[in-house]
Amino acid sequence: MEQHILEFQHISKYFPGVKALDDVSFQAYGGEVLAFLGENGAGKSTLLKTLNGDYQPTSGTYLLDGEEKHFKTPHEALEAGISIIYQERQILLELSVAENIYLGRMPSNKFGVIDTRKANQMAQEVINEFGLAIKPTTKVKDLSIAYQQMVEIMKACSRENLKVIAFDEPTASLSDDEIEVLFKVIQRLKKQGLIVIYVSHRMSELEKITDKVAIFKDGKYVATKVTRETSQPDLIKMMVGRDLGDIYKNLDRNKEIGDILLDVRNVESDYVKPTSFQLHKGEVLGFSGLVGAGRTELMRAIIGADKLKGGEIYLEGKKIVNRSPKEAMEHGIVMVPEDRKLQGIISNLSVAGNINISLLDRNAGKFGVMDSKKEAKEAEDGIREFNIKTPNPEKKIVELSGGNQQKCIVARGIATHPKVLILDEPTKGIDVGAKSEFYEMICRFAKQGLGVILISSELPEVIGLSDKIIVMRSLQKSGEVLGSEATEDGLLSLGMMGD
Repeated sequence: MEQHILEFQHISKYFPGVKALDDVSFQAYGGEVLAFLGENGAGKSTLLKTLNGDYQPTSGTYLLDGEEKHFKTPHEALEAGISIIYQERQILLELSVAENIYLGRMPSNKFGVIDTRKANQMAQEVINEFGLAIKPTTKVKDLSIAYQQMVEIMKACSRENLKVIAFDEPTASLSDDEIEVLFKVIQRLKKQGLIVIYVSHRMSELEKITDKVAIFKDGKYVATKVTRETSQPDLIKMMVGRDLGDIYKNLDRNKEIGDILLDVRNVESDYVKPTSFQLHKGEVLGFSGLVGAGRTELMRAIIGADKLKGGEIYLEGKKIVNRSPKEAMEHGIVMVPEDRKLQGIISNLSVAGNINISLLDRNAGKFGVMDSKKEAKEAEDGIREFNIKTPNPEKKIVELSGGNQQKCIVARGIATHPKVLILDEPTKGIDVGAKSEFYEMICRFAKQGLGVILISSELPEVIGLSDKIIVMRSLQKSGEVLGSEATEDGLLSLGMMGD
């Protein structure tokens, strides 16, 4: 079995006002799973994009199996056996599963005509290896986000010349069962002698699937450590430059829970069964449950993103009706969505533009002309208050790290002066250092008297932050526990079996 070696030599990458990579040098070896670990903005994704031909390094080079490589496009990298699975899905929704897997290399018959039947047969073999219950003829747009992600992974793994495969936060949209399938595939790729790079902020995943961890900080390579020989606190200290200790015990929690702020009574929609709960002023109310349990769907019904079929909503004792998220915002209820790429940020706008998009009415003069001074102040206030790392307010938001994009969305919501803040998986895909900032932020909001609803699939997170936790199962509430009395086993039990 050929032993592949990938070597980065003095890689630097500069953007205007930002040194994204600074003289990075290290090696990755076939037959090992190497994690890239670092805070958002540490350079992990930028390094992958220089490897993949998305970016050209400002200086430095890299070698694959001793041969120097310079890819001008991702296609050139693919042809050389390098495949990167990014967080942002890169599939064509209108095409079938088979057409996506073999895009650009569909089999043809002796007359040069595409052989769809053969493509479907080949795709079915790949699907069977992954153990997925999908058909090769199904259009990708009709699959769940998790299965769309799996199609992209199958596409990469089906290439015969594969030497390097990198996964950038691959499990963010996958269920536990799907994660186990992915891990089995990664183990098979490892046994085949491939170089497997794995980017994740989930420490439990790193322990399960990786052999070594390459740590990055502020665009610099720090060190490579053997996973099983290095403790989590040591890894965290190397990546953030400080010891976070017990991240939840150190929080300045709100100890004065106020009166009922939001009273949801038997709310239902086409996507959630009748559900009731109460949120108090200054309270962090957690929502737990398995993927598809109805947590997000309930919040979408509350803010008017999905039409109500029944039930009532009271805010500070007054009945309200939200026909749209804009109307909910006017009532004082703001939701930060789970999918920041599709539902949160406006990718063609700057940081300032994203923060101000919900404040157009407030920042407009009597003739509808935007007050540029007001907009500039709102942006500067948001950047300062939420510690958004950007060289200037006019920086395109897509050029920021995931954690800083998320801060912009929260800053936009808080700028509307809400009474209720709904955070749907707010720390998904962001690093442990940025998570600690979000946790402190959530506690600060509660101390200011906001009612905070926290949807999280990370059990330690929802337990560590919540005053009270509601568990959802099969599109309805299955239980309610105090945060101080909650356990992971207990929440899982309620989420899987109900009362």
